[in-house]
Amino acid sequence: MSGYSEDEKLRLQQLRALRRRWLRDQELSEREPVLPPRQLGPVAAFWERFLQPGGLWRQGVFKVFQTGGYVLTRVLIPAWVILYYLKYHVAKSPHGIVTSNPRIFPGDRILETGEIIPPLKDEPGAHH
Repeated sequence: MSGYSEDEKLRLQQLRALRRRWLRDQELSEREPVLPPRQLGPVAAFWERFLQPGGLWRQGVFKVFQTGGYVLTRVLIPAWVILYYLKYHVAKSPHGIVTSNPRIFPGDRILETGEIIPPLKDEPGAHH
């Protein structure tokens, strides 16, 4: 016996018809896909309107804006965060903290000038 039986031929014919119908159903009509209208934020809406008339200078302005935003968000702000962390959380003595000079009392000698601090004047109206 060679070939398919009548039942097998009928089954294959039905499968081919189903496949063709399935492929036909996958094609989109002119009305599809039905998507909701795009809701743009204020900045995106501005750039959408700005770039509509075209012009090379408008494209350049948009590129500068995008590059500036990229540099700000991916270079400057992370660098600032890392610097802040290193400065205030990792460093042993943070930069910018000044140690106070020792107190100077009458009779002390200033090393840089060699000057001796004169004694304090007695105030005549003291309460003690």
